[in-house]
Amino acid sequence: MSVTTLLAISLGAILTNNFIFAQFLGICPFLGVSKKIDTAIGMGAAVTFVMGLASAFAYGVNKILIALDLGYMQTVAFILVIAALVQFVEMFLKKFIPTLYTALGVYLPLITTNCAVLGVALLNVQNNYNFIESVVYGITGGLGFLLAIFLFAAVREQTEFSEHPKAFDGFPIALITGGLIALAFMGFSGLKVW
Repeated sequence: MSVTTLLAISLGAILTNNFIFAQFLGICPFLGVSKKIDTAIGMGAAVTFVMGLASAFAYGVNKILIALDLGYMQTVAFILVIAALVQFVEMFLKKFIPTLYTALGVYLPLITTNCAVLGVALLNVQNNYNFIESVVYGITGGLGFLLAIFLFAAVREQTEFSEHPKAFDGFPIALITGGLIALAFMGFSGLKVW
C-alpha cells in the first residue's frame, strides 16, 4: 500500500466516483436535507462519520464471516452494523447537538437505509481493499457526499431568490440543478492521479 494508492482512492471517492453524482447512491437524503446549508453540512458530516466507521467495522465483520465460511451473509451483517452505528450517531446528536438532531429530523434514521453507506461497505469488499484502504475509502466517500450535498444546498438556497418559470418552482428546479452539478462532476471522469 502506497501513498499514491490512498490518494487515488481518495480522489476517486470524492470526485470521479462520487457516490451522489457518479454512482447515484444516497439520493434520498441528498434531495431531502439539501434545502439549507447548515442542515446539509450536518447530514454530510453524519454520513461521513457513519461511512468511516461502517467501513472499519464491516472490514472486521467480513473477515469473521469469511473465516466462518458465511460470506453469503455479508449484506445482512453490514446492514446490522450500519443500523447500530446510526443508532449511536442518533443518540450522540440528541445528547450533545440537539439543534442538529431536530433539524435533521426523520432523515437521520434514514442514514440506516442510505444505500451509499451500504454501498461503501460492499464496494470495499468488491475492490478487495485492506483495512486502511477501506477506512480511507469510507471517509473520503463520505467527504464526497458532504461536498455534493453542500454544493447542492448552496445552489438550492440561491434558486429560491432567482427568477425562473413558475413550473420550475420547488422540486423541478432542484432536479435540474442536481443534474447540472452531476454534469460538472463528469468532467472529473478522465482524471488520472499519476
